Amino acid sequence: MVNGRKNIKNEILKILYLAEGKTVSGVKLSNTLGVSRVAVWKHITSLKQSGFDVESQSKGYALLNHDDLLMPFCFSPGFKHNIFYFQELETTMDKAKFLAKNKAPHLSVVIAENQTTGRGRLNRQWFSSKGGLWFTMILKPKTPPVLSYIYNFSASLSLARSLKRLFKVDVSVKWPNDLLLDGKKLVGLLSEMETRGDMVEFINIGIGMNVNNKPQKYEPKAISLKDVLKKKVSRKLILETFLDDFKHQIRETDCKKIIDLWKEQTSTIGSRVRIETLNDVYEGLAVDVDETGALIIKDKQGCTKKIIYGDCFHT
Repeated sequence: MVNGRKNIKNEILKILYLAEGKTVSGVKLSNTLGVSRVAVWKHITSLKQSGFDVESQSKGYALLNHDDLLMPFCFSPGFKHNIFYFQELETTMDKAKFLAKNKAPHLSVVIAENQTTGRGRLNRQWFSSKGGLWFTMILKPKTPPVLSYIYNFSASLSLARSLKRLFKVDVSVKWPNDLLLDGKKLVGLLSEMETRGDMVEFINIGIGMNVNNKPQKYEPKAISLKDVLKKKVSRKLILETFLDDFKHQIRETDCKKIIDLWKEQTSTIGSRVRIETLNDVYEGLAVDVDETGALIIKDKQGCTKKIIYGDCFHT
């Protein structure tokens, strides 16, 4: 875990990150950190074994893909103290739940390079391959549970908007809160909430994004940004852009306005859909999403039904 606590490996990464891909000599690292060059070499070896892209060169060491590092010190002052970074977790959702109960501040972010037991909606397995962006936001809004749904819609709205701004890609939101690109799954979102009395104690929103990974091995109908853009992109840039947009978005408390903005980004309305819940399956034409976030579908008989929650598939 890294969330501001200093250690030698963390300090080495910080120095290499600030070098912006340039080589830093072992002598400089040794003198700056006050340790031997042998100790530096051992820490570098450990970092490589942990999955960090550090390259040993004749003149020293360089951090490859430095702009893709997700350590707290890589982020702006407004976010870096709220970043909790891990190389591997069972799930970021479970760790976020623990941290939320142990005084993690509002808009904290739990990041993992790898999840061993990641999960999606309805307890489906979520495969978290290397190069993706896997994180959970901890939110502590002063709001009643009945209004908690709007944070999910705000998250998917902000993420779609951020990706369009950064990469000019035709991303759409799929009810209730996935993101599609070229009709394939790019992002999945999952939320969990705990209450205290008649108010929300915390809402955790888990987000899994296919960025520089190849998800098709496990999910044939998935896609990554790298697949479309034909190049690697900075996960840090994506996350920081999204967090900045989302922070401003959740200042908006008009639920109808947020849903209306979300509907401008969706490909669900007007599509034929199949909705799976734990107990039932519904099929029909998606005709609207009301201001409570419920999906309105029309079946073959022309009857409309309001669906509050479920896994949605465009058919």
